[in-house]
Amino acid sequence: MTETSTSLIHHPYKPPSAFEAIPPGVHKASTIVFPTVAALRTRDWKHKTGYTYGLHGTPTTFTLEERIATLEGGTYCTLVPSGLAAVVLVGMALLKSGDELLIPDNAYGPNKAFAQSELAAWGISHQFYDPMNPADLAAKLGAKTRLVWLEAPGSITLEFPDLPQLVAVVKAHTQAHPEGIVTALDNTWGAGIAFNAFTLGVDISAHALTKYPSGGADVLMGSVVTRSEALHHLIHFCHMRIGYGVAGNDAELVLRGLNSIALRYAAQDAATRALASWLQGQPQVEAVLHPALAGSPGHDVWKRDCSAAACLFSAVFKPDYGPSQIDHFCDSLKLFKIGYSWAGPMSLCVPYDIPASRTTPWLYKGGLVRFSVGLEAVSDLQADVAQALPAMQYSKD
Repeated sequence: MTETSTSLIHHPYKPPSAFEAIPPGVHKASTIVFPTVAALRTRDWKHKTGYTYGLHGTPTTFTLEERIATLEGGTYCTLVPSGLAAVVLVGMALLKSGDELLIPDNAYGPNKAFAQSELAAWGISHQFYDPMNPADLAAKLGAKTRLVWLEAPGSITLEFPDLPQLVAVVKAHTQAHPEGIVTALDNTWGAGIAFNAFTLGVDISAHALTKYPSGGADVLMGSVVTRSEALHHLIHFCHMRIGYGVAGNDAELVLRGLNSIALRYAAQDAATRALASWLQGQPQVEAVLHPALAGSPGHDVWKRDCSAAACLFSAVFKPDYGPSQIDHFCDSLKLFKIGYSWAGPMSLCVPYDIPASRTTPWLYKGGLVRFSVGLEAVSDLQADVAQALPAMQYSKD
């Protein structure tokens, strides 16, 4: 090799392999090089015994998948580019035209929107059920039902359902319909910390790694975890066919975040409970919704099944305060920034409208703001909310 460009691309130097460090190595590749044609033809990527192409995994993504499976108490994990991608992958892998899925009516909005648009266009029907009423779920299960989504707690209103009872309802129905129904839980709130989804009976756990596993508000990623090899193969092969992949540097960020997830979850849990409890006593507030607070919907079930709670709570304001006053309150906050997502270092808030079409009874007439508590000092966050509450008095609808 006499030309510089060729010498650089085909350089013979190989660094020594015995390199041990605390962080896993970051491997980035599209093409994987094979020593022989025979190796190319026989290598197996399906069981993490070899590498064939960057989309099918690298040492970095395999390491992250194994650690996420351990975090959630599962066996098999597939990584995807976002939490929503995890939801979409489950639907695409398990459903076909003529099937039906059931979704809690307080679930993550894009999950519902995916069912109402793409899945409906593909001939897959859906119904929304009241997750706080297992009898409603039982009444809506039918011969075409193939997938039941669960979410604990509800995305905005934070009702905590009885997951074991909902799973039992599905399994009882499945016994009479041997074609089978899969239960899938959006487990982003629990994050593998608050409870073990598989111990509670679910088949699949979908997780937005964007939230707690990352912890830095700087990466998008999701995962689908199961203990069933058969379900894993359905999910993993669909994942391969539709071309989902995650970048090595993104996997690196989540691997780094996992080292502190338990500490961050506990710290944000304590701060959230303190702030939510204080806000209950403020005159502008009708109710504070947080599973760990007595009186919040599903509190007794949370107390039975969980050891911790995530950084979210929702405040329902008294009906005297209209939408513009609530918006003005959010605008007046200084530490709480207005933005979607949660579980990052910075506290956030977003006002929401609760649709009147919900099956789950909604008892309040006032507006709602969902708070995500970050890693700031709780005394500073309380002072921030305290200085913003009076601003509601000076903005009239």
